[in-house]
Amino acid sequence: FKCSIYRCYSGMILSCLTPCEKGKPRKGVTYPSTLEFSSSKSTAVKPEPKKPELDLKVTKSASTSDTSGKASEQGDTVHKVYQTSPVPMPTTQMAATTSTPATTTTGPFSTTPKPTTTPATTRTTTDSAAAKPRPGLHRVRDTGSSSVHPAYSSVAAAASILFTNQCNIFKAFRGTSTSASNRNILRPNTGIQRQEPVATFRRPAGSPAHLARHTSTEPLLSSVSPGFASKEELNLKPLEATSQGNPSCKVDLSFLMDGSWSIGKRRFQLQKQFLINVAHALGINNAGPLMGLVQYGDDPSTEFNLKTYTNPKDLRNAIEKIPQKGGLSNVGKALSFVNKNFFLDANGNRGGAPNVVVVMVDGWPTDRVEEASRLARESGINIFFVTIEAAAQNEKQNVIEPNFVDKAVCRTNGFYSITVPSWFSLHKVVQPLVKRVCDIDRLVCSKTCLNSADIGFVIDGSSSVGTGNFRTVLQFVANISKEFEISDTDTRIGAIQYTYEQRLEFSFDKYSTKQDVLSAIKRISYWSGGTSTGAAISYASEQLFTKSKPNKRKIMILITDGRSYDDVRLPALTAHQNGVIAYSIGVAWAAQDELEAIATDPDKEHSFFVDEFDNLYQFVNPLIQNICTEFNSQPRN
Repeated sequence: FKCSIYRCYSGMILSCLTPCEKGKPRKGVTYPSTLEFSSSKSTAVKPEPKKPELDLKVTKSASTSDTSGKASEQGDTVHKVYQTSPVPMPTTQMAATTSTPATTTTGPFSTTPKPTTTPATTRTTTDSAAAKPRPGLHRVRDTGSSSVHPAYSSVAAAASILFTNQCNIFKAFRGTSTSASNRNILRPNTGIQRQEPVATFRRPAGSPAHLARHTSTEPLLSSVSPGFASKEELNLKPLEATSQGNPSCKVDLSFLMDGSWSIGKRRFQLQKQFLINVAHALGINNAGPLMGLVQYGDDPSTEFNLKTYTNPKDLRNAIEKIPQKGGLSNVGKALSFVNKNFFLDANGNRGGAPNVVVVMVDGWPTDRVEEASRLARESGINIFFVTIEAAAQNEKQNVIEPNFVDKAVCRTNGFYSITVPSWFSLHKVVQPLVKRVCDIDRLVCSKTCLNSADIGFVIDGSSSVGTGNFRTVLQFVANISKEFEISDTDTRIGAIQYTYEQRLEFSFDKYSTKQDVLSAIKRISYWSGGTSTGAAISYASEQLFTKSKPNKRKIMILITDGRSYDDVRLPALTAHQNGVIAYSIGVAWAAQDELEAIATDPDKEHSFFVDEFDNLYQFVNPLIQNICTEFNSQPRN
């Protein structure tokens, strides 16, 4: 049997090369969805009793000459009509058919001629009076495939049956028949048996197939082809999202899409379908997660940003239209691009939402990712890696940067990395990925040195400071504070002033915006008095840091201009043991030994000295840099 017809069942492309040929599809090979028939001439199926196999011939028939004209007229609308084809009978019961004139219908759809049997020309092996015409089978087609020309419907139906016998392919037709072909079929590679949702197949509202819709218990077309991926893996499109967004999953998400040539066209389509499924599962919405997309090859480019589309339907339409860039798999360059250009307010970035990047990579990157990933993490970006068809043992010598995933992801505990053995099983990780992305409490890279601390300033208000210098100290405090991201969920600021006594100027939970904090600092009035630094440290521990949030770093910045009247070592040691990171800044007559005792070890990195109040500004950047360096040096496991 030599097959000359390509058939497309339920989104699965069957390329008939030799009977039952198996094999994994090659990367880059494009398989045709259907065969377009251009002829409008009628056809008939003729039996050949002398041959063991059915021979399909296309002939001109005088009895169908009237019908061929009508078929030609229907050529312009053939893609809009769902054909109803008669079932070809066996050679022992073959009826010659004549066609009645087509009935007139309203709308853009035409009704195909109905075959009727003529008793004088019917040959049968039974004693029945006249063979009754069997009901036509409604052929359910995948969305986007072309319909078969009316003149070839009989040929196509017969060929599909013969193809089934040759290649052992199981099909289910939708119709009124109660035969075994109408039973639910086990879907390949899914491990479950279920009925296809009717809504998966999109039809025009006025089409004959729509008007003749049967009960919901009738199965839709499903088929299996050895060596080919199932419809669920290739062409299954999600239903319209009914979610209004998940407020508990408020994340700003960027996917880095692999557009390199190594992936091939077919797997590129699988990647796009995966992204569509993720968008649908997330329920993209302004109240919940937002999603943008960057495609990379030799160079990255933004396909759309966070504010471009705010629902799964628009995202799906946009993703389906994305062409493949080609080139290499330069992931490092793509991460640098996202860090600098993607998460901006102009692109829809929301300040209170975690920034998440999901990197899709085929095999391994073709450049280094470690440095670009480190800078992205320090900017608060949570990096996930989805690696598909990773390097085999004999391919690892080709990998430029060994262990590139652990060097890139936010944490190396396995939460941020997913390995998929094949592009055709990518659909299985949709839900696991969505669950991890929405687990906001574990998106620890959203916590940066600038948004994850409770900072308490302990300010010397003794008489030796003076009113003018005190205002300079307050300006220094304000300059440090404005470098941090201040809110009730990010960095919080508190302050106390001390002489012999202590005064709480404002607590961590008093102000939740940067402007309010800066205004509160400006309003602090100079107190004047003695210098009891040890008592001030104890007061700060009790009034500020005992009320710090568990997930915040507790940072104390103490400014003084002289030696303390009391002991500073024991209060400082107690604060250190309670998790307070202490920085000491001395001016003029401050004692160096006390500054070192107050500071957290190593004290040379946490204590500073300047001889004039006017030079305090010099320590703003070194102090913040030290805070961030210390934060970023924490283990990533």
